[in-house]
Amino acid sequence: MKIALVHKRLDLRGGTERVFNQTAIELRNRGHDVHLFCQKFSITPPAGVVLHRVPGLSRPRTLRLLTFGIFAPLFIRRFNCDVVVSFDRLIKQDLFRSGGGPHKMFIEKMQRHGGTWRRLWYRLSPYHRLALAIERRQLSSRGSRAVVAVCEQTKCELIQSYGVAESKILVIHNGVDHERFHPRHRHGAGQRIRRELGIDDGSHVVLFVGSGFRRKGLDRLLQLWKEEALPNTYLLVVGNDARLPAYKAAWSHTPYVIFTGPKPNVEEYYGAADLLVLPSIQESFGNVVVEAFAAGLPVVTVPGVGALDKVEGDLRAGILEDPDDAAELQAKISWLLEPVRWPSLSRQARRIAEETTWEGYCEKFEQALFALRDQREETPLTAAVVTASSLRSNQSH
Repeated sequence: MKIALVHKRLDLRGGTERVFNQTAIELRNRGHDVHLFCQKFSITPPAGVVLHRVPGLSRPRTLRLLTFGIFAPLFIRRFNCDVVVSFDRLIKQDLFRSGGGPHKMFIEKMQRHGGTWRRLWYRLSPYHRLALAIERRQLSSRGSRAVVAVCEQTKCELIQSYGVAESKILVIHNGVDHERFHPRHRHGAGQRIRRELGIDDGSHVVLFVGSGFRRKGLDRLLQLWKEEALPNTYLLVVGNDARLPAYKAAWSHTPYVIFTGPKPNVEEYYGAADLLVLPSIQESFGNVVVEAFAAGLPVVTVPGVGALDKVEGDLRAGILEDPDDAAELQAKISWLLEPVRWPSLSRQARRIAEETTWEGYCEKFEQALFALRDQREETPLTAAVVTASSLRSNQSH
């Protein structure tokens, strides 16, 4: 099958970008003719994948959004692909993968946690108004034949925000690299990172991984260090933000808060930590959550995160009831760091991650693509996937 995968950037800086690249690799490995359509390339594309540069304006971001969203579908049409899959905002595609949930919901959540000027800015910003206009078209019957949501929460938000038919949405969880993110990093790489950062032996390390600190809830977490609520505990912040220098300056007075910036070897920083905390204002799947589980780390995060859809037992103690309640956040961190229960929690986390594979992700994703290729009329995606899977199974026998 000739498959078009579309995103404005080919790089590994964000969660969507990493999944985009991994999807290309997995589909290529299954023998498909994979074509990537991007405006910007920051990394070498996977071998055996065809690359196409989509023309358009890269700056300012409003014009980039406009030109890519409108002209990329026209450009892609020339190549006669069987299925067009978008990981970005386009006015036309066969399948849209919603990795971050509706932008409409993102704006509503950010406005609730901002002041008057920020709420006004979200309301009047040309960029956000354009993003909403493209999103409305993208999620209409004219824009997409089907949608992949990364979790049940995203599925519900798509239905709530735009009335997308439930039968049109298929939930597919992201996978994780079990070898890259592994508990063995606690011995060797993790200990080396601790030494390099000057972290005292016997201290706890709480890890925050993410870019866009405000949206990811870092300010909620920093409040605990402002109040010195977690003694002998370091906060290790790995990721980027437009205001990173200001954050570093504001916390330069204490050795217990460490900003590293983005790190390509982030798996080693999981190895240096005892716990991941992600108290996001807005979050969908939460790739860092399943990465932490694979590394054997318990997690404290917000309700609805997709990586927790199948989590049971003691690890559910890390789900915050009120992410703005600093006392609850402190209590959950302290409980999960207790030495008497930490080894059991670590083993539970690793077992959950081992059930989350890229092979399983691609199997379901591939079934959706076959279903869309073979269905000539508007058919519920969930039913079409079952039909396509059954037909392929019968053919293989």
